[in-house]
Amino acid sequence: MAQYQTEAILVAARDWGEADKMVTLFSREYGKIIAFANGARRPKSPLAGGMQLFTHMDVRVVSGKNYDSVKQCEMKNSFRQVQEDFNCMAYGTFIAELVAELCPEKQPEPQVFDLLLEVLKILPMRNPRMVALAWAWQMLFIMGYYPDFKQCVICGQDLVLPGYFCFLNGGCICSNCNHGKLPEVNGKIVDFIDCLLHVNWKNPVEFTVSGAVLMQTEKILMEYLTQCLDKPLKSMKFIKQVAEVMQNEK
Repeated sequence: MAQYQTEAILVAARDWGEADKMVTLFSREYGKIIAFANGARRPKSPLAGGMQLFTHMDVRVVSGKNYDSVKQCEMKNSFRQVQEDFNCMAYGTFIAELVAELCPEKQPEPQVFDLLLEVLKILPMRNPRMVALAWAWQMLFIMGYYPDFKQCVICGQDLVLPGYFCFLNGGCICSNCNHGKLPEVNGKIVDFIDCLLHVNWKNPVEFTVSGAVLMQTEKILMEYLTQCLDKPLKSMKFIKQVAEVMQNEK
């Protein structure tokens, strides 16, 4: 059987059988890889340490008819700070899930891989909520899902804000077209999204945003992601649970 070696980040994992895991790896050369990690749940397994969420490693993989199999891994970075902080872990799970859901299998996306590494490094150092929000909008842009904020998706005319976000059509509707009860998108929201889209992860700058703009931007994003993926993201439940715990502790 053919073997290949690659640098990868583990973005999803679930238990399989008595001692195995089915993992989703994201690599620079091969993109998303879904593979079995046989025996990874056994404490003495050489794969046990590496088959954890967010782990950055070198892996040796054997190609299979239906699924590949991880045979060896050498850890490069466990991103322990992300794993040990509940808030970071919640938003890190969201970041990883977006990669697993938006990226097609075996399609190289080196830009996404390099950005993911930078995002995981900076996640414990900055506001995880803002990091995850910026990452999500950048992922939509890179993967071709970015909505149209410049022209009305109904009549095609140049958009004069405020507009109204249409999740089904992936963009804004102008005030002259029938927009029903769609959420309003004003200039402050569009400017904020543009700032998020251009965050430099190697040297991110500080910026402020009002609570109303932040919440509306998040609401539009989450509903749009649900429309794009045809399902809600599982990590959103985890984020809400962590937020409730943190609120109760105050």
